[in-house]
Amino acid sequence: MATAWASERGWGVAENGRPLSLLVRLRQRSVVLPWALFLFAEGTETELRAVFHTHAMTVQGAGLGELLSAFGQQTVVELVEPDRIVKFSVAAGPCITALVLTENP
Repeated sequence: MATAWASERGWGVAENGRPLSLLVRLRQRSVVLPWALFLFAEGTETELRAVFHTHAMTVQGAGLGELLSAFGQQTVVELVEPDRIVKFSVAAGPCITALVLTENP
């Protein structure tokens, strides 16, 4: 399966086909979430919330409408939590500035 990846954005999308899971790379750990557990995603250009049966995540950044669309198609392969310094830098184009993943009770 080919993947479109732009490291400056912070996410990768499958170009052909639908991946079976989403890899979330946090600074301290990584979590694999099966797309079969995906419930919904909602958001704006600056904030996105995605909910799976077991976890919920909040993504902040710029140009996230593109990421929301990829969630709707379930083609996101990988999300990467940025370094802390990214919050203070100005990025041109779509990017993730913060990523929080929590377990559902």
